[in-house]
Amino acid sequence: MTSPKQNSSRIDYGLILILLMLFITSCVAIYSAQTTGQYNSNFVMKQILYYMVGIGIILVVVRFDSDQLMGMSWYLYGLGIFLLAFLIVAPSSIAPVINGAKSWYQLPGLSLQPSEFIKVFLILTLSRVLIVHHQKNPVKTIQSDFWLLIKLGLVTAFPLLLVMQQPDLGTSLVFLSILLGMIFVSGITWKILLPLFGSAGAITAGIFYMVLWHPLILEKYLGVKQYQFGRIYSWLDPYTYESSTGFHLTRSLLAIGSGQTMGKGFGYREVYLPESHTDFIFSIIGEEYGFIGASIVVSLFFLLIYHITKLALSTKIPYYTYMCAGVIAMITFHAFQNIGMTIGLLPITGIPLPFISYGGSSLMGNMFAISLIFSMTFNERHYMFSNDR
Repeated sequence: MTSPKQNSSRIDYGLILILLMLFITSCVAIYSAQTTGQYNSNFVMKQILYYMVGIGIILVVVRFDSDQLMGMSWYLYGLGIFLLAFLIVAPSSIAPVINGAKSWYQLPGLSLQPSEFIKVFLILTLSRVLIVHHQKNPVKTIQSDFWLLIKLGLVTAFPLLLVMQQPDLGTSLVFLSILLGMIFVSGITWKILLPLFGSAGAITAGIFYMVLWHPLILEKYLGVKQYQFGRIYSWLDPYTYESSTGFHLTRSLLAIGSGQTMGKGFGYREVYLPESHTDFIFSIIGEEYGFIGASIVVSLFFLLIYHITKLALSTKIPYYTYMCAGVIAMITFHAFQNIGMTIGLLPITGIPLPFISYGGSSLMGNMFAISLIFSMTFNERHYMFSNDR
C-alpha cells in the first residue's frame, strides 16, 4: 500500500502545468473570438465544461495500467469501427451532413464526432499489435518486419477508409500520421521503409499532379469531392479565390500579419474571420498578441511534445513507449497542420488546434490521449514504490 506522499509523486505535475497553460490560452483566445458579436452562445463556458469532462476522463483512465489498456484495446477499436460504420447508414435526423461531410452524431443535447476518439483507440490497438508481434517474433527478419508492416497497415486501413467515406480528409491524414509514428518506433528495417517512403512520396507527387491537371479522374475513381480540390487551389493562389474558397486563408493571413511583433492587445480585433473560435483560433492569437504571442503558443506545443518524448525514452514498459509515439504523432500533426494552414504553408483541412480550439469531441479526444500519458506516469511510478515488485 502506498502512502499519500508516494501517491503524490506518481502525479505528473509538469504535464498538468502545460495543460493549465493551454487551458488558459484556449479560454482567452475563444473569449476574444466571440467579441465580434457573430455568435449568440458563450463558447468559453462550454469550453470550460469540456475541459472538466476531459479531467474526468483523465481521472478514470489513470487507474488503468498498461496490461489493462492493452487488454481493452481491441474492444475500443471495435466500438470505434462500429460508430464510424453506422454513420454511413444512420438517418440524417441523427447524422446530418455538415459542410459536405457526414461525420457527426447529433443527439438531443449532445453532438459527437466518433473519429476524434478512434484516433486514441487506434493508438492503443497499434501499440498492442507491436507488442504481440515482437513477443511472437523475438528474432527479426525481413519477412517478419514485412508482416508487421502489413498488420499495422490493415488495422489503420479500416477506420481510414470509413473516415474517407464521410469524407474527412483532415482526420484521414491524422490516422496516417499516427501510423507513420508507430512505424518509426516499430523497429522495422529501413530496407523495407526506404523503398516504402520513396514510393509514397512518388504517389503523393502523382496525386498532386492529378489534382492540378486532371481533377475529374480523381473525383470519378477515388470519390474526392470538388470542394476538396478547391482547398488546394485556394492554398496555392488564395487571392484569386478570395471571395470563395480562399476567403478564410486571406483573412487569416491579414489577421496574423496585422498583429506584427507585439500584437494589437487583448480584445482589439479588426479583421473579421468566420468560425475563428475553432479551426482559425491561431489567427486570433497572432492578431492580438503578435509574433511574441504566437511564438509562445508554438513553444507550448514544443514543450508538450518534449515532455512526452522524455517519458517515452525513460519508460521500461514497451507498450508505453509505443503509446507515447502514437500520441506524439497525433498531437504534432494536429498542431503543425493547423498552424501551417493559418499561415498559408499548408492547405486548409479543417483540423483544430489541440487543446486550444473550441470543440467538445476534439478536446475530449485530445484529453483522452493525454490521459494515457498520465496513466503511464501514475502506474509506472506506482510499481517503483510497490512492495510486490
